[in-house]
Amino acid sequence: MAVTRRNHKPDEDENPDPGLDISKIKDCIKLMDEHELTGFELEQQGFKVKLKRGGVAAPALPPAAPADTAQEPAAEAITAETTEEITAPMVGTFYKASSPDSDAFVKVGDAVDEDTTVCIIEAMKVMNEIKAEKSGVIQRILIDDASSVQFGQGLFIIA
Repeated sequence: MAVTRRNHKPDEDENPDPGLDISKIKDCIKLMDEHELTGFELEQQGFKVKLKRGGVAAPALPPAAPADTAQEPAAEAITAETTEEITAPMVGTFYKASSPDSDAFVKVGDAVDEDTTVCIIEAMKVMNEIKAEKSGVIQRILIDDASSVQFGQGLFIIA
């Protein structure tokens, strides 16, 4: 005997089509947010999803700042001519402090030089201290704590 439910609305995380993996779509949306993409298209085994963010008239807004970077200068005050990026020298997990209870190595507004430790990237269970390798003032932190980073990905903007 089959049981059917009337007027059943699927929960947000419940998948109404067993052939469609909603978690993969959510992963794509997360990737769009992390990399500030405005569009994304994926086609796999006869399934196609196309995601597009924003409208034509709306200007692009900077991503929401975590609480510890709320003092960042306005995005229009930072120009490519006066800034440099500190990038990830390896793939791994970004940590802004040496432990969860410790203060961050650097905050927006801190002056750094070539030998200043700015973060840790954990790779293969090894904690690697990352040096600024540039002099300047931290203008923006581009990565959330405990996020995955790729080689060459921007971590900080300094001026």
